[in-house]
Amino acid sequence: MPADTRLFSGRSPEDTHEKVRVAAVQMASGPSVSANLDEALRLIEEAASRGAKLVVLPEYFCIMGINDTDKLTVQEHPGEGIIQQFLSDTAKRLNIWLVGGSVPLVSSIPDKVYNSCLVYDQEGTLAARYDKIHLFGLALGNENFAENRTIEPGNQVVVLDTPFGRMGLSICYDLRFPELYRMMGKVDIILAPSAFTAITGKAHWETLIRARAIENQAYLIASAQGGFHVNGRETNGDSMIVDPWGVILERLPRGAGVVVADIDHAYQTSVRTSLPALEHRCLLPC
Repeated sequence: MPADTRLFSGRSPEDTHEKVRVAAVQMASGPSVSANLDEALRLIEEAASRGAKLVVLPEYFCIMGINDTDKLTVQEHPGEGIIQQFLSDTAKRLNIWLVGGSVPLVSSIPDKVYNSCLVYDQEGTLAARYDKIHLFGLALGNENFAENRTIEPGNQVVVLDTPFGRMGLSICYDLRFPELYRMMGKVDIILAPSAFTAITGKAHWETLIRARAIENQAYLIASAQGGFHVNGRETNGDSMIVDPWGVILERLPRGAGVVVADIDHAYQTSVRTSLPALEHRCLLPC
């Protein structure tokens, strides 16, 4: 993985002393893209009605197929397709920044896709794309997963400047690899759209979310799949927004819904000033 960071800029953060409301959407997506988009729209509109200016959808929000290969049948070319059009149109209509937790995009390998997190600004313009780097694999009891069979991994760390602060992008399994977040540099917000399994989520989800927030002194928005799916899979849920001290500001244990909280940059600055751990870091990449 290259050590450089892909940076999307050209947008100036607002007054960092202001608060901004953000939202994490929780879903239990199924195999129908159209049905998933309808449900996503309902929840995005709820978040916007509650004042959220940044709304984050979970991983696989647009499809949780009966088979892993089902996402190949709905893959889209960059800038084309109903999923990307939905995200762009919705962001513009509601005047929000909208994050498609992951969208299956065409890759260089015919029988694989990129699992891509797409960020749209309030004009409906694509502001950033992150292709999931770490691919989930699990063989534990009845649960067996191997994302590398259908997904081509990304190889770029992605951060961007937004009106809400500097934001780093990640997806689900990335949470187990703290070096990814260190490579982002100093970020104000970390996104972690996810589809954690019930068994791994129960054991590790909250711990990983809070640890990444604490060690980076950043707000972390974790939007998750949560519930039983048509394909028989059960996901952990427990979408949450965590502050730079590791405090869970709001969470949703189960089922479809919206988690809303305020990001307070003045508080974040006070945390970093009182405990300048990011400045005390001694071990740096070679």
